[in-house]
Amino acid sequence: MKLVRLDSLFDVKYGHSLELNRLTKTSKDTGVPFVSRKGSNNGIDCYVEKLPDIEPNQAGDLTCALGGTVMATFLQERPYYTAFHVACLTPKEHLNKAQLLYYSTCIMANKYRYNYGRQANKTLRGLMLPDTNNIPDWINPTIENIKKNIIKNIGL
Repeated sequence: MKLVRLDSLFDVKYGHSLELNRLTKTSKDTGVPFVSRKGSNNGIDCYVEKLPDIEPNQAGDLTCALGGTVMATFLQERPYYTAFHVACLTPKEHLNKAQLLYYSTCIMANKYRYNYGRQANKTLRGLMLPDTNNIPDWINPTIENIKKNIIKNIGL
């Protein structure tokens, strides 16, 4: 399996580094997700009012906690704001939802490297991940792959 650096698959940038205590919380229906370093709820801490002078990051990014719940990586399906120490990963080529979730899982599988308070700030870009040509077939279900799996599972 060919491995490539994370920064060859994704543009990596730091998030907004906003402080929640300076934002106004609002409802999920009208607010912008505020992504922090938590490891649950897709990293979304709450929903906040849109800021007039700061544009949210685009939907379709992966967010990765660089501290806190280190390497907690989630697909953001709505435009969002971020707290401190959150990296925003924008795919360099089109990836569908299943492929983004696959890469999210691959990134989180490296969590063991960051125990005892070590953060991923300097090393995230160099993390080695499978090349897009090496994504398993079950992630990209084509008609041909589905037929092969059905035949294999029923023993024909």
